[in-house]
Amino acid sequence: MKLDVNLCNNLKSIRTRLGMSQQELANIAGVTRQSIGGVELGQYAPSVAMSLRLAKALGCQVEDLFWFEEDLPEVEAILAGSVPKQQQSRVSLARVGDQWIAYPLVGNDAFRIEMIPADGETLAVIYPDAKESVRVEELPSISKLPLASEVASNERQSEGEAQSQNVTNKILVRILDDIDKLHNTVVIAGCTPVLSLLARATERWHPQLRIHYRFAHSKAALRSLCKGEVHIAGMHLYDPKTGEHNIPFAREALTGKSAVLITLGVWEEGLLVPSGNPRGIKIVSDLVEFGATIVNHEVGSGSRMLLERKLQEEGVPLHKVKGSDHIVHSHQDVALSVVSGIADAGISTASIATAFGLGFIPLHRARYDLVIIKEYLEEEPVKQFLSILGHQLVRSQLEILGGYDTSNIGEVVANIS
Repeated sequence: MKLDVNLCNNLKSIRTRLGMSQQELANIAGVTRQSIGGVELGQYAPSVAMSLRLAKALGCQVEDLFWFEEDLPEVEAILAGSVPKQQQSRVSLARVGDQWIAYPLVGNDAFRIEMIPADGETLAVIYPDAKESVRVEELPSISKLPLASEVASNERQSEGEAQSQNVTNKILVRILDDIDKLHNTVVIAGCTPVLSLLARATERWHPQLRIHYRFAHSKAALRSLCKGEVHIAGMHLYDPKTGEHNIPFAREALTGKSAVLITLGVWEEGLLVPSGNPRGIKIVSDLVEFGATIVNHEVGSGSRMLLERKLQEEGVPLHKVKGSDHIVHSHQDVALSVVSGIADAGISTASIATAFGLGFIPLHRARYDLVIIKEYLEEEPVKQFLSILGHQLVRSQLEILGGYDTSNIGEVVANIS
């Protein structure tokens, strides 16, 4: 049958997931192997009889195998970031509160270890007060799709006024996955690699649950929570004035919102150095005395705040430390910089030192908390994620990493209202 250019199929993905060759499927369905190959390649559309036979052979519905492109559902979503302009972009989607949030799968955000499958693709940007949306292919050819806040700034406000307005960028997204699965998603922002470990452990216990983990330092994670982009923010910030972890920062950021802080554990923070500590570094002022080169974290991160606090205690200005302006964006990046010889030291955790076979100089024991808006506690996906925290297998996973005290994991340490 002549190919309908709008007909899509995922015959190959379902077949390979079941471990079937084209010939095996052809034998069961009573068709030729060449027919299977032609359909998978989109060279022609199968007849009704062939479609029914294939669905029966694969144990699914015909609609699971074939669909018209225009039949894919579309939703309006708030864009959490920016995407390349004049092209459709891959995004992850989740329902946070009463709105869809789209997370661009661009650059490093498109990967963990493997490339992340997309939930949808952007079709149009919807500007505030605009009567119609603008299709992606109709946008001018520049490198980035402007955020609606930028448009508002240019047209109506000064930059300072625009920043005081919470103007969001709404886009139209074509769904590429089961929308029910997208509803059953928890989104977490944070910087500890342990969050990805928890995500995998939770998905093992709750196979229908999906955890979307977004890397962000503590203050950036809090900002995402305040903007309604995530369900949970992870943080490890210390306030030397009060001697408290996280609570003062969360209280200040979440003005007018009710939230809880649930502890994940206490971890050892300090300096990563090469195995054997060849420079003999013991305290942060040794970095200057021995001419050591470091890599640093972003402003707003707990690790950078720790370095600056310890340097201040020892009367050493940050700019005196060689490499303090060399910014990396994750604990793994710090470790890789030390392993490769790019840096002699950098702030991270004992568990990261163990994972990379590096030396470790402890500086501080920090409590890592999960901050959750209270209304999200009633959502089933969030409940399922939190239920895994007290499981012994999860505790064991954290303990074997080293450098973690999980004795109070899952404990509510503060209520903010």
